Amino acid sequence: MNKKRVVITGLGCVTPLGDSVDVFFDAVCQGKSGVANIESFDVSEYPVRFAGEAKDFDVTKFVDVREGKRMDRFCQLAVASAIQAIKDSGLDFSKEDCTRCGVLVGSGIGGIQEIEQQHIRLLNKGPRFVSPFTVPKLMGNAASGTISMMYGLEGPNLCVVTACASASHSIGEAFYNILNDRSDIMITGGSEAAVSPVGLSSFCALKSLSTRNDDPQVASRPFDVDRDGFILAEGAGIIVLEEYEHAKKRGAKIYAELLGYGATADAHHITAPPPDGGGAARAIEIAMKQAGIEKEKVDYINAHGTSTQLNDAAEAMAIKKVFGAHAYNLSISSTKSTIGHSLGASGAIEMVTVCKTMEKSIIHPTINLDNIDPKCDTKLDFVPNKAKEKKVNYATSNSFGFGGHNACLVVGKV
Repeated sequence: MNKKRVVITGLGCVTPLGDSVDVFFDAVCQGKSGVANIESFDVSEYPVRFAGEAKDFDVTKFVDVREGKRMDRFCQLAVASAIQAIKDSGLDFSKEDCTRCGVLVGSGIGGIQEIEQQHIRLLNKGPRFVSPFTVPKLMGNAASGTISMMYGLEGPNLCVVTACASASHSIGEAFYNILNDRSDIMITGGSEAAVSPVGLSSFCALKSLSTRNDDPQVASRPFDVDRDGFILAEGAGIIVLEEYEHAKKRGAKIYAELLGYGATADAHHITAPPPDGGGAARAIEIAMKQAGIEKEKVDYINAHGTSTQLNDAAEAMAIKKVFGAHAYNLSISSTKSTIGHSLGASGAIEMVTVCKTMEKSIIHPTINLDNIDPKCDTKLDFVPNKAKEKKVNYATSNSFGFGGHNACLVVGKV
């Protein structure tokens, strides 16, 4: 059997910097920040009062009011992104074998806003007043299920939950579905809407967030010596994966080819990575081996780059461990510097970013990077504060999640 090839033919996203791919990518390349004071609920008593909110998002731009009300916000974000990606791909599912078309959309937390709202109703009014839509709205697989029903897609329908690696694992597992000839098309990515009272207070209690309330736009500063935690954000990213010959036959636009996927566990700590970045390095190594390209051919790494002390240093260590001397020739940037950390959606938003980077030959900057932490290596090119024009033929995207989950994706130009 001939080896299957998997390509990316559609992109969609909703982020704190816009609800379309082009608006978002233009903004990150300009070094804009989508981090600001929280407006969706009263945060006056919280130790952290800012986040990356998708403030301009209106679900009724994508579905009717009634449909929108039957979804938790994380599902709304995913559906909006999927609609964009499928439109971008040019797919017409009436012409496809929908038993060969699947959906795999991850979320680290799922419908936390619905849980909060119905818990309030339970306490204030009693159990008879809890909504019958509670379970369909809060379940983590709601996004995958909803997208499949919207388009009549009868192939594999799954949800991956691996904290901040959820979206990248989802893309990787969708990739395997096509490689193994179970599907021709997979709609995949991740979504998160955890900027909520319980979401924010939980991460505050964990003491993992930046506390720069006086200047939120400079709070996300991956690899900077003065970083003090990540910024909670919401958003979604969805891509269309397609078997290469299938895409070629219908004349689809191809953004990139997905070449390799690596997944490992740290087996170290529930929230902290091992200092040497060993698990992350192994994920990158596995992805590179499957991609079958020389490490010296990688031009760009979209880093996990959360702006936390431990993660950034461990990731820099992992990059050097894998790429050796070539680590100093490639470019590295963190999308989270501009929009914060959208947890289970981040890997998909970052894959959208990588695809646009390859298309436009522009690497967006790591903003707020004023003084590179020596622990992250001042000689590495983190693309500080200003975008760089550079042809990118091969790139990797890293995602590492609480629980010790590591994922790496390798893509190349076709």
